[in-house]
Amino acid sequence: MPKYNFYRQLKQHLNLDFLYELTQTYYGRCSQQSIDPEVFFKLCLISYLENIVSDRQLIEQCSLRLDQLYFLDYQPDEL
Repeated sequence: MPKYNFYRQLKQHLNLDFLYELTQTYYGRCSQQSIDPEVFFKLCLISYLENIVSDRQLIEQCSLRLDQLYFLDYQPDEL
């Protein structure tokens, strides 16, 4: 991935560690696991930046674009 890629640069400068403490009370404690708050925030950010309003379209686009997968810390076959 090129050094000038937007999502690569954003990942290097964005620190979302504070989200874990802020959202701890909202984690699911039974049955299904909650989505990682950092991943959720990054998905919301991608949705805003790419002007995507549909969750299905967002997941489809993120699964096709390697720069967004890199930003989300996912492998190409994970999303």
